[in-house]
Amino acid sequence: MIPSWLRSRPPDAAVEIAADRVSAAVIGERHAAPVVAAHATVPLPPGVVTPVLAGENIADPDAVANAIDEVFGRLPARPKRVALVIPDAAARVSIVPFEHEPGRRDDLDRLIRWQARKSVPFPVDDALVSYAAGRRVDGGREYLVSVARRETVRAYEAVCERASAYPGLVDVSTVCLLELFLSAPVPDGDWLLVHVRGDATTIVILRGTDVIYLRTQGGDDDSGLADLVHRTAMYYQDRLAGSGFVRVLVGGSGRGGGTLDDARRSVEDRLGLAVEPIDPTRFAAVADRISVTPALMDVLAPLVGVSLRGLRAEQAA
Repeated sequence: MIPSWLRSRPPDAAVEIAADRVSAAVIGERHAAPVVAAHATVPLPPGVVTPVLAGENIADPDAVANAIDEVFGRLPARPKRVALVIPDAAARVSIVPFEHEPGRRDDLDRLIRWQARKSVPFPVDDALVSYAAGRRVDGGREYLVSVARRETVRAYEAVCERASAYPGLVDVSTVCLLELFLSAPVPDGDWLLVHVRGDATTIVILRGTDVIYLRTQGGDDDSGLADLVHRTAMYYQDRLAGSGFVRVLVGGSGRGGGTLDDARRSVEDRLGLAVEPIDPTRFAAVADRISVTPALMDVLAPLVGVSLRGLRAEQAA
């Protein structure tokens, strides 16, 4: 289970507001299997969206709302209910351990919010907090916790609503990627996911289906990807009893003028392991008329991930 701030019935489409673009995809079913039926992307000028944890994210709501409206106009039908994907840097996602798991939900809510206040530079009363149970450790349990300013999430929702679309589910980009991979059987052992975007890089380590490490490095951090991967690998070996990765995946759009191929080579050189691309078409087919490129895989990956969550929720209902 992955945390999300809002949950409702499956959306008509998934929308991502990123630092450099607005994208949307319609995920349907064909022969009881998910399929990308349509997609569209509109670029955003620099500075229109600047993802930050504390502070204004959307400097020009008109430009973003107009881009969303244009994206919706390119889909077969204008969606009314959407799943909304926002940038990693707009929230804080972390692993919170408890030596003794509270027995009551109210107690757990209170303790998680108490822990969350230590990790963000704003009052937790002004935050949206969501969480999901993770692995058991020494009789306790870890939780994957997402925290964002209520005002920040509301700003992203508001530009969708100006295009007459209403978010029923909101989550950050890399968490949606996790949904993508957790929609199918995962490898035994430890695996590494590296998501490289222009505004942030997020690294996740999973042990089977459990997230055991997650860190987002924002665009204001001058250390390079190789250094981030190296520090992550050292922490993995020293603190997480790491015995080696059985799988390494790298996706995104690249960062700091570098391409995704540059990022992939950097990770391979640092770890000495073969790297796989993050390929959403392994989990959802695409309509015959859609040509799949590396750039399109970056666009579709979080959109397919969040849509598959909605489909699973519908099937479980």
